[in-house]
Parts: sequence; structure tokens; C-alpha cells
Amino acid sequence: MILESVSLVTCFCPCVTFGLIAEIVDKGNSTCTCDGTIYGALLAVTGLACLYSCYYRSKLRAQYDLPEAPCMDCLVHFCCETCALCQEYRELKNRGYDMSIGWEANMERQGQGQGSVPMAPPMISPAMTR
Repeated sequence: MILESVSLVTCFCPCVTFGLIAEIVDKGNSTCTCDGTIYGALLAVTGLACLYSCYYRSKLRAQYDLPEAPCMDCLVHFCCETCALCQEYRELKNRGYDMSIGWEANMERQGQGQGSVPMAPPMISPAMTR
């Protein structure tokens, strides 16, 4: 169900999906809003936002050592931009990221947030004995 709604959002407003992907791929160095706005502006002005998103696909592949198959990244984005964005979204989701909460919240959830202190397991009292 969620994947279907992502497909619809990507079809009608790919800048949203791209922004979510870019924030995770950039490891929080840029925001979803900023990247999505740049993507939307490129799409509106030149129609070639696929060149921008192709860069992030290559970056994603490099981070996770994914093969560039069956064809080059730019060709995938040029021929079917929405399919490529959905595929990248699904890849990150399958790797455990909650795309709707952004980079910082994902890191906090994984216990890797800046300044976070690992929590000790709770103390369990011994079982009752006779």
C-alpha cells in the first residue's frame, strides 16, 4: 500500500520523492526541501531534472556497492525518471530507512545520533522462588 502511494506521489510530484531520497543519500548534509526545490526548478525550467537525479543514483550505488545494471544511471533516469526514483526509494526503504522522517530521525532511531548515549538494558529482577 505504501509503495503504491509513493508511486502516485512520484508520478505527479517527483520532486517530493527525490527530496526524500537525496536527504538520505547526502546523509543529512542537505534537506529534503532544498533538494526537492532544486529538482522542481530544474524540471520546470529545463525539463532535465533527470541529470540532477542521476547524480544521486550514482552516489547511492557507490554507497552500497550496487552494480550499474542493466544500463547506465543517466539512461535509466532519462528513459523512466519516475521508475528510477521509485526504485531508489524502495532500495533505501529495504535498507531500513523510514523515508518520511528524514536523516536525523533515522540516525536517532538507530542510536547513532550526535550526542546520543547508548542506553543500558533494563534491570530484570530475578524470578520469584519458593
